[in-house]
Amino acid sequence: MIGYVTVGTNDLETAAAFYDALLAEIGASRFMQEETFVAWAVAPDQPAISVCLPWDGNAATVGNGTMIALKVDSTDLVDTVYARAMELGGADEGPPGKRMDGFYAAYFRDLDGNKLNAFCLESGDS
Repeated sequence: MIGYVTVGTNDLETAAAFYDALLAEIGASRFMQEETFVAWAVAPDQPAISVCLPWDGNAATVGNGTMIALKVDSTDLVDTVYARAMELGGADEGPPGKRMDGFYAAYFRDLDGNKLNAFCLESGDS
């Protein structure tokens, strides 16, 4: 399956600070870093998210239709991650709520406009 995903940024320091704070909410931390990228994971052998300055030297742009989904364990954590993203300057793309039976999610954009969501799979009608 997925090993890691990467989004581009035009300001690595600011993007890294955003993701440090946001991903700490789900227990992820930096596990790899170079001059042009930073990567986070909950463990080195788990899927990772990274931000990077584009290799080709051109400006980073947002992928239309691209989204990173962060799976969490509870609706409370979905709410927490979304609230933290808003506190960090992220943009709302859909507040926390039930999207379909058994699927609870919140949608937001990071400081570069990359779209993310936090979601959990609910059992029963909770």
